[in-house]
Amino acid sequence: DKTGNYFPLPNAIFSLELSTGELAVYAYLMYCEDRKSHQCRPSYKTIGEAVGMSRNTVQKYVRGLEYKALIITEPTKYESESRQVRNGNLIFTILPIQGAVNHYNESQPRR
Repeated sequence: DKTGNYFPLPNAIFSLELSTGELAVYAYLMYCEDRKSHQCRPSYKTIGEAVGMSRNTVQKYVRGLEYKALIITEPTKYESESRQVRNGNLIFTILPIQGAVNHYNESQPRR
């Protein structure tokens, strides 16, 4: 639960070799996340304004977070006033951190 002016960030996130951009985007998504559904719907623009990145850079880091099994995204649609169907904001779902840790460990070369 959000308490005061902070939110939880899993300790394991620092063992996944995220870039600073991926970490910033992930942290913002965690900040926005509904703790019951594990989802949020910020736009790329909103994320970019919060973390100081362009929309395209945010998209790049979102793809990286998806590849690293930290989040999944789902497109949404809405009907405009002129009855045209348009793309809405993505629904971001924050996945359990253990899945990302397992994915990371499986991708590491064997010694």
